[in-house]
Amino acid sequence: MNQDRLPLPAELTAEQRAAAERISSGPRGGVFGPFVPLLRSPELMTRLQLVGEYLRFGSVLDDDLVELVILYVARRWDQDFEYGFHQPLALTAGLPADVVEAVSRGVRPSGGRPEIGVVYDLVDELHETRQVSDDTYAAAVAALGEARVIEAVGTAGYYTTLAMTMNVARTPPPDGAPRLPAREGS
Repeated sequence: MNQDRLPLPAELTAEQRAAAERISSGPRGGVFGPFVPLLRSPELMTRLQLVGEYLRFGSVLDDDLVELVILYVARRWDQDFEYGFHQPLALTAGLPADVVEAVSRGVRPSGGRPEIGVVYDLVDELHETRQVSDDTYAAAVAALGEARVIEAVGTAGYYTTLAMTMNVARTPPPDGAPRLPAREGS
């Protein structure tokens, strides 16, 4: 693993301290993972974490489907922190272990309830083609409804932002956390 480019600063500015206190007093309970590099821009960190707080703790999308999207993004961006932190949460949320394992390898899962395949297809097609076909969209709306489709897309976008941030910062995964398997052929 390469060295963390943006570890927790030794000294925080007043703005950074205020942003850290806001995030620490919420459901996350502290500054870790993507929020460490984001501290360099406390206003951005504050605004982003509010979006993330809603998507993770208040979304109309079922918890297992939120975690499915997060694991998809982690695999897509080879983001070990995101995967290591969320893999146990996905299992706790009820995402079947075989689904978690398939997604970690970048393979469409075949198990679990039908909505899992629908959400996977939606975010995969969006990432692969930068679009969503009429058929994929119709299947997603039929299975999830418009609000949950939009929140699945919003979750993918938010966690993509975090993955990109941590990849630039080289944020290390949590100690002892599960890691993404190596990509086939690499």
